[in-house]
Amino acid sequence: MDFLKINGAHGEGGGQIIRSAITLSCITKQPIHIENIRKNRKVSGLKPQHLTAIKILKKISDCKVIGDEIGSTELKFIPGEIKSSKLSEDVGTAGSISLILQVLIPIVAISQKNLEISIKGGTDVQWSPTMFYTQHILREVYSRMGINFSFELKKRGYYPKGNGEVNLEINPSNVKAISLSKRKTNRVKILCTFSKIPNEKIESEIKKIKEKLNESFVVDVEIKEEALDSGASLLVYSIDENSIIGIDSLFDKKIESFDVDLDGFLEDIAVDENLADMIVVPASVAKGKTIFQVKKITKHLETNLFVTSKISGCKYGIGKLPNGFEVIIEGTSYSSIK
Repeated sequence: MDFLKINGAHGEGGGQIIRSAITLSCITKQPIHIENIRKNRKVSGLKPQHLTAIKILKKISDCKVIGDEIGSTELKFIPGEIKSSKLSEDVGTAGSISLILQVLIPIVAISQKNLEISIKGGTDVQWSPTMFYTQHILREVYSRMGINFSFELKKRGYYPKGNGEVNLEINPSNVKAISLSKRKTNRVKILCTFSKIPNEKIESEIKKIKEKLNESFVVDVEIKEEALDSGASLLVYSIDENSIIGIDSLFDKKIESFDVDLDGFLEDIAVDENLADMIVVPASVAKGKTIFQVKKITKHLETNLFVTSKISGCKYGIGKLPNGFEVIIEGTSYSSIK
């Protein structure tokens, strides 16, 4: 069998390479062989959320996998035909549900199938998008790209216990290119949820964030108490026809604060740097050119563009702007993929 080799240590060398490679392998039906998985991380190899995504793919297709074990630094993945399914899964840890959804949603939607799934695990954990971000930012950009999904947050689960639960439904979709240029709105929303942290501490943190944003924006705030375990999650976002921008953060109990980059949010950009990563895979198989502006080209984005182009065959370019960069991705059009 002809495997396309992917060096998991390339560039940023993290989990995004695995997610993008497996997703595009399923869509393009190209077998892949990933080596040096997460080699640039303190603890290398596959983690529970990677294996849960693979486990689900085994159930909804007849894919074949070699090396799907905790800590494995090498993986061979042979994609199969995706079929409509209904199932439930448990990560078993606080492994990120959001990162699992980044794999499942494009695969199922672009394969023109349906999936109803209940997943237990971490909803708001370190080094991954919060559930707020998935709900308000990822869903918004995917919707504009023609990718349809809905989900219900049954229970929020913070690190380290997890125990969160999400019900997800993915529908057949026709992916399309989009263009995002520059933010025009002056309206911003702050969402915050917390549990077992003093109310006055949370309100004090939100007040400081709002005061800084009020210099440039009209700010709406929504705070609510939920979940069972101690923790707090925050999303600051703005959306208009030309931009989708969000920054999220977990409450750091050591410094008793949200570590949130408001300076980056105040920039006149079209997408935040995390969303730029998430646009790449669907844009690579869409019909036409996806164009978006971002403040900086992160190592993460650069790596994802390279790996995605290698598997999908898409073309991409990066242009310098006075206040950032413009990224252009010319998709291969999934309708031509057999």
